[in-house]
Amino acid sequence: MIPAPFDHITPRTLDEAIRALASHGEEAKLLAGGHSLLPMMKLRLARPKLLVDLSRIAELSGIEAERDRIFIGALTTHYRIESSELLKEKCPLLPQTARVIGDVQVRNRGTVGGSLAHADPAADMPAAMLAVGAELLARGPEGERWLKAEDFFLGLMTTALGPSEILTKIRVPVLSGHHGTAYLKVPQKASGFAIVGVAVWLRVERQLCTEIGVGVTGLDAKPFRARRVEERMKGTNLAQSLVQAASSQVTQGVSPLDDIHASAEFRAHLARVYTARAIQEAAKRAGV
Repeated sequence: MIPAPFDHITPRTLDEAIRALASHGEEAKLLAGGHSLLPMMKLRLARPKLLVDLSRIAELSGIEAERDRIFIGALTTHYRIESSELLKEKCPLLPQTARVIGDVQVRNRGTVGGSLAHADPAADMPAAMLAVGAELLARGPEGERWLKAEDFFLGLMTTALGPSEILTKIRVPVLSGHHGTAYLKVPQKASGFAIVGVAVWLRVERQLCTEIGVGVTGLDAKPFRARRVEERMKGTNLAQSLVQAASSQVTQGVSPLDDIHASAEFRAHLARVYTARAIQEAAKRAGV
């Protein structure tokens, strides 16, 4: 398929990009890696009149540590996250998640900010960001504001970003103490998107789970943090029976998707199974 006609600009600064969005409204779309937007344009599911290409705005790329936080530019590619020694040491859940996104070509060009802002309900990285309690920086005509990952994803391909705002940076914590992380998913065979994916990080002290984050993707119309699972796991000794009981809570209050890839019932089953497996794998990596 061939996209509908469109114009293309390549601003050099964030302010220039924000002005373009503000002046063109819904007719403008941001172009980051392009692996989400361009296929939709080719199918004419999206018909922007203007593409605002962010690729030349240098400040949107990079990974830097600052005290107990790590800052990731929104244009940082999945491959760069996958191969970052800093993240492998300080926040390993993100590289573990990045390395199972799509294929090599997608990871080389796709960006973390593009994935988060697109908010595909089957995308991998949102689950990891939810699990670690990431915060996302939005910048628009009225300035900057930080958003918690839990407040960022509103629904099917819908986020809390305003029409003239750009996601510029992600802030994640350094995972300290005795901890383990894991991201497990059931991928669609053709695309690699998650039919169900579960991201977990947990901290262990004296063989007890003292802190845990669980992010889920593919199950509902938006990725979410499984708070009920976390509440059941805190203070436990991570025995298999306790993990299974906690994992059964992952579908509470959720409306599982029902589509050509999996029925709602099967998705719910997969979510329970993979939540348990991800918690057990994280516990194993924590030495439990």
